[in-house]
Amino acid sequence: MVIGLIAGKGRLPEVFRENALKKGDDVVTIGIDGVTETKSDYSLPMGRVGKLLKILEKRRVEGIVMLGKFEHRMIYTAIFGFDLTALNILRRAKDRRAESVLRAFIESLEEKGFTFIDPKPYLEDLLAGEGPLTRIAPSREALEDASFGFPIAREIATLDVGQTIVVKDKAVVAVEAMEGTQRTIERGGRIAGKGTRVIKVSRKHQDFRIDVPGVGIETLEAMKKTGADALFIEAGRVFVIDGEEFFKKAERYRIPVYGMC
Repeated sequence: MVIGLIAGKGRLPEVFRENALKKGDDVVTIGIDGVTETKSDYSLPMGRVGKLLKILEKRRVEGIVMLGKFEHRMIYTAIFGFDLTALNILRRAKDRRAESVLRAFIESLEEKGFTFIDPKPYLEDLLAGEGPLTRIAPSREALEDASFGFPIAREIATLDVGQTIVVKDKAVVAVEAMEGTQRTIERGGRIAGKGTRVIKVSRKHQDFRIDVPGVGIETLEAMKKTGADALFIEAGRVFVIDGEEFFKKAERYRIPVYGMC
């Protein structure tokens, strides 16, 4: 299969590409200027969907995967560079939530004969396990905060507000919106000080073709910076990027990581 990989920020697109090549697929990587960090075959300005379509057609792409971080706020900051095709996609979205915009994008390209595929089978080994994932265990207080916050985080994610919340003493102190995970963690630390707990989840009915949830080294760096003392992620539904390095660093920073379900 020839896969068109639309690559956002972070290492996840690169990991997907490596795994797809091992499975015998061909991968054409399309990066976004100022966003994509992995090696790309093509690079386009944000919102140039017409050029994207020409590349997909030229390379005879059979399946499309969209991975990596695309900051939601770019809908507002980059809109003046959008071509007519991109603007039409925005118009057909029922609102400006991330899932709505991405679903409108997928539907528009599928109407032109392309197919978006689920990247999950290529990334199964990155999914978080259940229970303690580090040798350092979370405190009893942290586990109580996680039990309190986990169902709240799931509801917020399903409403497509964000996939991360920060809690402390059984109170939600920060909710992810357009600013992204790291800034949410930092904001939580500014509000509540040290000892916050971070919870990362997927939507209840997560479509893994859309906005795949993940944590990585940058998550830990933000937590260390603010004094957050535990990370809880949804088992089997959140990807851990660069797992070996990630867990070593978590233990070095004395941040327990725990998989919840």
